[in-house]
Amino acid sequence: MTTKPTPPPAASSASTGTVTTAVPARLDRLPWSRWHWMIVIGLGTVWILDGLEVTIVGNIAGRLAEEGSGLDITSAQVTGTAAALYVAGACSGALFFGWLTDRHGRKKLFMVTLAVYLAATALTALSFESWWFFLFRFLTGFGIGGEYAAINSAIDELIPSTYRGRVDLIINGSYWLGAIGGALLSIVMLDTDIFPMDVGWRLSFALGVVLGLVILLVRRHVPESPRWQFIHGHGEQAEELVSAVEKEVEREQGRPLPPPHGEITIHQRKSIGFGLIAKTVFRSYPRRAALGLSLFIGQAFLYNAITFGFGAILTTFFDVPTGHTGYYFAVIAAGNFMGPLLLGKLFDTVGRRVMISSTYLLSGVLLFGTAWLFGRGSLTADTLTACWCVVLFFASAGASSAYLTVSEVFPMETRAMAIAFFYAVGTAAGGISGPLIFADLTASGVVSDTVLAFQIGAGLMCAAGLVAAFLAVNAERRSLEDIAEPLSVADDAGPGTRPAGRA
Repeated sequence: MTTKPTPPPAASSASTGTVTTAVPARLDRLPWSRWHWMIVIGLGTVWILDGLEVTIVGNIAGRLAEEGSGLDITSAQVTGTAAALYVAGACSGALFFGWLTDRHGRKKLFMVTLAVYLAATALTALSFESWWFFLFRFLTGFGIGGEYAAINSAIDELIPSTYRGRVDLIINGSYWLGAIGGALLSIVMLDTDIFPMDVGWRLSFALGVVLGLVILLVRRHVPESPRWQFIHGHGEQAEELVSAVEKEVEREQGRPLPPPHGEITIHQRKSIGFGLIAKTVFRSYPRRAALGLSLFIGQAFLYNAITFGFGAILTTFFDVPTGHTGYYFAVIAAGNFMGPLLLGKLFDTVGRRVMISSTYLLSGVLLFGTAWLFGRGSLTADTLTACWCVVLFFASAGASSAYLTVSEVFPMETRAMAIAFFYAVGTAAGGISGPLIFADLTASGVVSDTVLAFQIGAGLMCAAGLVAAFLAVNAERRSLEDIAEPLSVADDAGPGTRPAGRA
C-alpha cells in the first residue's frame, strides 16, 4: 500500500535570518517507530557503559593491589584517587562538551565524546604505572561526562513529547544494567583459573571498548537534532530530515500522518554566548534552577549513603565474605533498573510533579525506615539488601527524573549546558562531598554512625521531594518549545507562530 506523505510547511533555507517552521510539532506528533528505536539504541546505551566502567573498577580494586597484577598501585588508590579523578573528569567533560554541544550541534559531539571514551578506556587497559592509570581514568570520565550533555539533549529533542518522560527515565536507568554486567563480568575476569592475574582486569576494560565500538557503528546513523538545525541556520537540512523521517514512518504505519499543529518563528543564529546561557538559566528561570540543584544533590547523597560503604557495611556488620559482595550488588542494581522501567510511563500519564515529588519522598521515608531497623539490629544481610532494593526502586526513578527535568525545562539553546552544569554539581556532590561524609561513617563499625549516614541521605532526598512538590514543572506531553520558549523566538511573531511560553 502506498500513501502520500504529508507535505512539510515551507521554511527559509537561508543560513541565518527569520524562519517560521513546524519542525517541533511534526516531530512531536510522530508515532513510535523503528526510527525511534534506532535513536534509543544508538544514544541511550552509553549509560550501560558508564555503569560497566564504575562497577568494574570497584570490583577489580583488590586485584590491582595484589602482587603480580602488573601495576604498582594500592586498593585505596584505585577506589580513592582514581575514583576522584574519574569524577573530576566527568564534571569537567560535562561542562566542556556541554558548551560545545550547544554551539556546534548534538551529532558532532556525541561522536567525539564516545571516541574520547573509547581511546581512554583502551589506554587504561594498557596501564603499566599508576600515573598512567590515573591519567586515563580522568580522560575516561571526561568522555563519559561529555556524553551525558550531548546525549540527553539529543534524545529529548528527537523523541515525541508523548513518550519523552518514560524513554528518558528508562535510558538513564539503564546505567544499572551496566552495573549488573560489570559486577558479574568481574567475577569471571578475576578468576585466575581462567585468566592470568595480570590479564583478566585488562580484558574487563577491553570488553568495554568492544561494546563502545558497536555503539559507535549504530550511532553513525543517528541524525543531528532538527531543533538545533533550524535555530542555528540549517533550516533546509532540518526540513529535509524531518520529511524523510515522516515518509519512513508513513510507510511503516501504512497510513498518512495527521497534520501538525503549531508553528514557531525564530531568528536564526550561529552561536549563543555563555553569558546569555548563564543569565537565562539563573536569572530568567531561578525556580527551575533551584529545582534542578535540589534534585541532583538529593539523589547524589542518597546514593552515596547506601552505595559508597555498601561493601564495608556487609562485611563489617554481617560478616559477608568480600568475594560475595558482588552478588548483593547485582541484586540492588536490578532493583535500580526496575524502578524507571516500571514507573517511567507514569511520568507521562500521572505527571511530572506528582511522580518526581512522590518518588523522592517515598525513597527518603523508606530509607529512614531502613535506618531505624538497622539501628535496632533487626536486619540481616539479605533483609538489608531487600530494603535497599525497595528504596532504590523509587530512588532510581527519581534520580533519572532529575536528568529529565533539567533537559526539558530550559530553552533549547541552553539545554546541553544546563544538563552539564547540574550533572557536574550533582556528580561533584556525590563524588567529593559524599565520600568525605560517608566513608568514615559506614566503615567505622559503629552502628549509630551508619544509621546517621542513612539519615543524611534520606533527609536530603525528602527535602528535594518537597521542593519538587512546589516547583516541578508540569512538562508531560508538552512540546519543549512550550515548556521553555527558545531564546531565538521572534518578538514580532504573529498569533499562532510562537509557543505558549514559560510554565
